[in-house]
Amino acid sequence: MTQTSTVLIVSDRPHLAALLARAVENVVPCRCIDPREALPTLLPLVAVVDVSRDARLARAWIARLHASHVASLHLTNLPAPTGRAAAATSTLRADAPRTIVLATLFGLIDTWQAVRRAAAATAGTRQDQAVPAQAGSDPTVSGKAANLARVVSGLVSQLFEAAETGHPLTAAEADTGTEIILTAISDCGIRTWLEVIERHDQQLYQHSLSVAGYAAAFGAGLKLARADQMRLARAALLHDLGKARIPLEILNKPGRLTADEMAVMRTHPAIGADLLTAQGGFDAATLAVVRHHHEMLDGSGYPDGLAGAAIPDLVRLVTICDIHSALTERRPYRDPLPHRDAHTLMRGMLPKLDADLLRAFERVVLQGVLEDAEA
Repeated sequence: MTQTSTVLIVSDRPHLAALLARAVENVVPCRCIDPREALPTLLPLVAVVDVSRDARLARAWIARLHASHVASLHLTNLPAPTGRAAAATSTLRADAPRTIVLATLFGLIDTWQAVRRAAAATAGTRQDQAVPAQAGSDPTVSGKAANLARVVSGLVSQLFEAAETGHPLTAAEADTGTEIILTAISDCGIRTWLEVIERHDQQLYQHSLSVAGYAAAFGAGLKLARADQMRLARAALLHDLGKARIPLEILNKPGRLTADEMAVMRTHPAIGADLLTAQGGFDAATLAVVRHHHEMLDGSGYPDGLAGAAIPDLVRLVTICDIHSALTERRPYRDPLPHRDAHTLMRGMLPKLDADLLRAFERVVLQGVLEDAEA
């Protein structure tokens, strides 16, 4: 049988399998089958076995994949397999968080792609179907961050595409992306996350991932409760969703916008909030961030000219992350500012920004970025 660089999900939980497949397909082709179906003629590179209703059938699939030299990830609450099949089988609990499942799965993909490339090199042949090596192939902290970033980037692109086309937005995907970012920041650090997402070729998605990363680091540094960290990072991830409806000639213009173009651009916060409101399922705090992240404490912001106490703390936090991210990103019309210079510029924006939170950002986020860069 021929082996291809794909993932096969064998599952008796079709809804969960479909959610997992949507994330996987952002990186490699993926197919879901019922456990009663046969192993495809075109073998996958890696398979996920998620068969909870029939332990004997699950073991049969593990053995079948092992006999076909296919690496597998077994989702089960039963003891891990033993014997020779265990060498090519990774095991996680069936109720493991999707972030852990995805990180483990992409680690397996990278490992077995590397094995195939090494085998091809040894044999003096070329594997035309192998996926080229990517950042995640390096088994380091940076590699783990790259794996996680690939998944969440795909989820973000799906959210923006849904917003652009008018298709329903999936709150579950926003939650999954947020969980991945929190995991990446906790395990890899904000500096590594920024280095990984700088490779993204879509500036809008890169900015959303960057702001969400800063927000995750900010929430962790402030020692917010996990639920509050989740709320903050989710709102940051979605804050620019309304830009999905801004014409590309304005969004990607490599120069200063005209007054009319700026007026169109400034509609994106209200558009994003209206999209999420119509969709339903998003809390008021998230909607406030999406609508008001360009409001300023002195009342000079938009779209509603809010001032002072009318601007919630969550909005103030995301606004600081948003501005710092924008200043330190490369844009078609300017080079990025160094982090310290960006922060100095933001201090000059007082009293538009919350002075206490800006000092906290410097202490718990910016200092870590600078120290990592100097290490």
